[in-house]
Amino acid sequence: MEYHEIIEEGVEPVSPVGQYFNSSALCIYIIGVIEFEVPIHGLLMQAMSLLKHVFLPINPRFSSIMVQNKKGEKRWKKVDINLKEHVRTPIFPKTLESNDKWFQDYLSRISMEELPQSKPLWEVHIVNSPTSDAHGSVIFKLHHALGDGYSLMGALLSCLQRADDPSLPLSFPTLKPSNQESKSTKGICSSFSWLLSSAFYTVADFGWSMLKSSIINDEKTPIRSGNVGVEFQPISISTMAFSIHQVSDIKSRLGVTINDVVTGIVFYGTRLYMEQMNSKSKTAESTALVLLNTRNIEGYQSINDMLNTKAKGPWGNKISFLHVPIPKLKQSRSSNPLEFIWEAHNIIKRKKQSLAVPLTGTLLEMEGKFRGQEAVAKHIYGTVSNSSAVISNLVGPLQQMALANHPVKGLYFTLAGGPESLVISIMSYMGVLRVTFKTEKDFIDEQKLKSCMQSAFQKILKATKEISDKTRY
Repeated sequence: MEYHEIIEEGVEPVSPVGQYFNSSALCIYIIGVIEFEVPIHGLLMQAMSLLKHVFLPINPRFSSIMVQNKKGEKRWKKVDINLKEHVRTPIFPKTLESNDKWFQDYLSRISMEELPQSKPLWEVHIVNSPTSDAHGSVIFKLHHALGDGYSLMGALLSCLQRADDPSLPLSFPTLKPSNQESKSTKGICSSFSWLLSSAFYTVADFGWSMLKSSIINDEKTPIRSGNVGVEFQPISISTMAFSIHQVSDIKSRLGVTINDVVTGIVFYGTRLYMEQMNSKSKTAESTALVLLNTRNIEGYQSINDMLNTKAKGPWGNKISFLHVPIPKLKQSRSSNPLEFIWEAHNIIKRKKQSLAVPLTGTLLEMEGKFRGQEAVAKHIYGTVSNSSAVISNLVGPLQQMALANHPVKGLYFTLAGGPESLVISIMSYMGVLRVTFKTEKDFIDEQKLKSCMQSAFQKILKATKEISDKTRY
């Protein structure tokens, strides 16, 4: 079917970040998976109705294509849309044993396929076949140019309801530290010291970030192939889960944040994997590129609030990135895995004092004005390809959700299309922390990587309890 332009008034400028993510250098997608605890054989018609009456009206971009005028300026152009061309219903074998592999292969394959620029940049896959994780699944594939994870999660939540009582709102974990220090209690000396530290860390972090984006490459290791065109290589997507209750227990015993604990586990597990695959790589120079939501807000706003130009958490791509060194697996850290938690805590605390993130965003805006958006996209491409891993996270609701009265059992996401060998995505939902690995196929052993992550978690959990027992006695 041809997509016909509706009216000239339906033209909206594409944001600079949206242009970066849909350029000759980058084509990034957000992949979201909803798992159901009941069969979803009758979901197709209900899903079509939700897409038409709830999803499409959320934002004009869902029914628009990206066009470019004679001046090279990109715009969102509203078009007629045929929903049937955006919804797929694959048929899997009937044996449960083989469905897991079929689903994983299918998810990995569609994540790599480019969406046609002649149609709105999203699609939905309704998988009626059961796997060991769910009775059925719905896969959302959305181009990152449409918005970031925060925006698209807000859109997804508008299509879902609380399973226990649809009239009640969903609630989310608080992101504020329990012992947050009030700025008003700081003395003059303390504030002056903080300002000096902030200035020093800003210069150091910003300078290092610029070098990592342009000149300095991470070493080739078991998590970074360094191959040219890695974004076009086959990928594999797999997940594992941790108990938020256990993660919170570690947090409370050590007096750190959940972010500190999760980051420490991920870094420790990554180094264990690197050591198993190549013992020399445990001390290699490796960097994680952490994606950050730059909105100064907790939880998710309503779609109407997001679309308000004065909103604290507006729709769009409000993200930046932060270079974080992956701590090396030294002898002291091998004997005491909690050092990875302390190191993560110190790194995150220090980065909070740095203004490198907003400074980097300002630099990219200036580069876009003087050199064009394609130049910035190439800059970001270099930043990602020079790093060893990309880490992203989203906060999900505490209560169980339902889609058209079908209870949602699990929820996870990842990113696809980038020039990296490893993406680690983390999402909380209903007391479970779901960790998703997008790996370069036939280069990273995903099963061994997951085993090392589980080992890291167990070792940290055990070491934490041992410390608490010693303190008690």
